[in-house]
Order: sequence, then structure tokens, then C-alpha cells
Amino acid sequence: MAVVPTWLRDLAGAWVFYSVLPAWPGLEPRFQRIARFAPWIGVVIATLQVGLWLVLLQLGWPPPAVSLLVLSVGVWITGGLHIDGVMDTADGLAAGPSRRLEAMEDSRVGASGVQALAVVLMLQLAALWRLAAVDGGLVPTALVAAAFWARCAPLWALLRFPYLKVDGTAGFHRAGAKGLREWFPALLLWVVALAFAVVWQHLLLWAVLSVTGVIVCALTAEGFGRRLGGHTGDSYGAVVVWSEAFILVSLAVLLPPLASAAA
Repeated sequence: MAVVPTWLRDLAGAWVFYSVLPAWPGLEPRFQRIARFAPWIGVVIATLQVGLWLVLLQLGWPPPAVSLLVLSVGVWITGGLHIDGVMDTADGLAAGPSRRLEAMEDSRVGASGVQALAVVLMLQLAALWRLAAVDGGLVPTALVAAAFWARCAPLWALLRFPYLKVDGTAGFHRAGAKGLREWFPALLLWVVALAFAVVWQHLLLWAVLSVTGVIVCALTAEGFGRRLGGHTGDSYGAVVVWSEAFILVSLAVLLPPLASAAA
């Protein structure tokens, strides 16, 4: 019987953990170091969203309606994992330092959590509508870039900050992390994107996507980490969604001028 590499089992574990997509047959998933493959899963999810975007536009659906469906599909595929983190983290920050972890563990959603969810979804919608109004072809690029870089934010968080819950269910992310090696899968995809950019002569676009992604994911992970004094499973999810929203908004500002210059 062939020995399955541990990295492949971790990838299968990431597939199961970060999405509701069917598990891979004949391969037992492993969960010790799945965070390093989260950017890969993000690209898969974004690719499915892009496919839905393109199909529905071809069928004559208006961009606002397609944007809503695309975001809904993204939430569904992740099982609401990251959205739940947005709400719980907002409630924790609103509760104050003494009750922060208690509020984040509470299954009830408070007013701050509902407000955070509404704001982050409106930011994403506004960005998609702006990009679609300028050039519908910008939306697929923005979706893939945002999904990739947003899932790099938890890597920054788990390597830079302590895990706050002694018995937390997401502690295995921090415990299994092996320093800068956690970045290798993400860097591999980044290099592949660079190769395509060179072939298609889109180096400026690649640079804008890269710089925007790095700055946003680092600042978001740092911001939540410093406010909380560390991170939890909920805040890992929160930095994904907030990073995705901030990247989309940033690209809605930066990409239209590039598209106009290239036209």
C-alpha cells in the first residue's frame, strides 16, 4: 500500500475543514497543519464564484443580483465558518477585556455581531457593484485575489500572536504551525501567478494585487491581534472576512484606473 504524503492529507483536511464540498474519496484527511492550505481552498471557492458570476451574466442577470448570489454561495461553501467568527469577534470586542472570551463563546449573537455582519457584507457588495459598473471582467480577478490573500491573514495571525483559549477547539492551528514553512503553499501559488503575469504581460496588475493583499492581510491580522491581545478561532475567521472586504474595496478603487489606462 502506497504511503500518502502528510502534506496531501493536510490538504484533504483543509478541504474538509474550510468547505462543505465533498471529501476526497480514499484519502484520510489530517488536520495538524491545514491553515497553510487555506489560500488554496480560497482560490477554489473563488473559482466557483467566478463561474457562477460568468454564467449568470451570460443569462442576462443584472450585476447587483449576481453579486448577492456570489457572496451567498461563498458563505454557503464555507459553511458560515468565517462569518460566525466575524459576529463572535465583534461581540467579544464590544464586551470589554474582562468578558471578551466569554462573549465570544456565547452562542447568542449580540447587536455588535449583527452590525459587523451587515457592514462587512455591504462593503463587499459595494466593491463588486463598483467593479462591475466599470468593467465586469475586473470582478473575477478581484474575487480570486481577495479570496487568496484574505486566507493568508490567519497565517500572519497564528505566527505573530499567541492563541488565547487554553482549551479552544482551534488551538491545533497554532500548535501545529512550523514557522515560515507555513507560508510555502501560499508562496507557491503567488509564484505561479507571477509566471502567468509575465506570460500575459500583466505585471502591473500582479503587483497591485500583491501589494494590496499583503498590506491588507497584515494590517487586519495585526489590528485584531493587538485589540484582543492574541487570537482565537473566531478571530481567525474574522480576519478572513474583513480582509476579503477590505481587499475588494481597495481593488474597487485601484483597478478601474488601470482598466481605463489599458483600454
